[in-house]
Amino acid sequence: MKLKLSDPELNFLVGINIVILVVATVLSRGDFLDVYNFQSMGGQLPELGLLAMGVALSMISGNGGIDLSGVALANLAGVVAATLAPQLASPDAAPLLYTGWFAVIALATGLAGGLLNGVLIARAGLTPILCTLGTQLLYTGFAVVLTGGTSLRVGDAEALAAIGNETVLGVPIPFVIFAAMLLGTGWLLKQSPFGIRLFLLGTNAKAARYAGISQARMLVATYALCGVLAATAGVIIAARTASVKSDYGTSYLLIAILITVMAGVRPQGGYGRMVCLFFSAVALQLLSSTFNLLGISNFFRDCAWGLLLLFFLAFARFSLRDLRAFLSASHNAGAPSRK
Repeated sequence: MKLKLSDPELNFLVGINIVILVVATVLSRGDFLDVYNFQSMGGQLPELGLLAMGVALSMISGNGGIDLSGVALANLAGVVAATLAPQLASPDAAPLLYTGWFAVIALATGLAGGLLNGVLIARAGLTPILCTLGTQLLYTGFAVVLTGGTSLRVGDAEALAAIGNETVLGVPIPFVIFAAMLLGTGWLLKQSPFGIRLFLLGTNAKAARYAGISQARMLVATYALCGVLAATAGVIIAARTASVKSDYGTSYLLIAILITVMAGVRPQGGYGRMVCLFFSAVALQLLSSTFNLLGISNFFRDCAWGLLLLFFLAFARFSLRDLRAFLSASHNAGAPSRK
């Protein structure tokens, strides 16, 4: 992930972060800059960031790609892990072993859910938005059956709780996990054959087919990776809250899509940068923390997220070149003609 000072999109996102930070600092009279506040934001950001990464990958794949099942799959991964892990290890007697089993079961659940999405889209030919909407309901239904519709306590294992609440050199562990996965995904997209094929597939599926790229395999692999990212978010959620629920984070899907679109990932496919997604996620987290600091209601926040999403979806349809061409045409049309 190389930073380009001449990149207008990246500069725009960095500028948004600076503006929000300055406004929040002024309104809070400096309280916003408290170290504990930044640690709290660093602990909350990874859940949304990981889910947004899954949405971004599915969009980059093109073909109308999007993954609406990420939040439901994250919840299901946590529920399945919380149900099965105590059968394999005691959280009190063997906390490290319990934590290991919890993570493995959750990631396996996420991988299975992502593979199901990929197979239905690539092999059965289902439209991504309808397919993942259906599996969203399916995964939520499974989680409701396993929990009876109530929250399920996670075993009291110190190692698992540390994943969601402890810090390393002052940096929250969830943020470290998110940063590692963000860097890994960024490398995968920019430096690996998989990333090159994925961008080509999203840009021009016909050209990718002529180049010998298997669209079905790429879609299955992409949605499987989306499932793993969702499951990682599920582990962090369970570790941070010490419980799992079938309906946790009901507004997370909207925010994850907003982060993705705001980062410049094209809904048409073929373009997306993890560095922009990082700054987009940070901006939304800063804005959310500012709302909390000012005591703004959750209803207004949901309304604000919806309006921002509509704005950036509309903005994504026009490039800066299109805007300059429009302004130039308007100027020429209004200029008096010479005879």
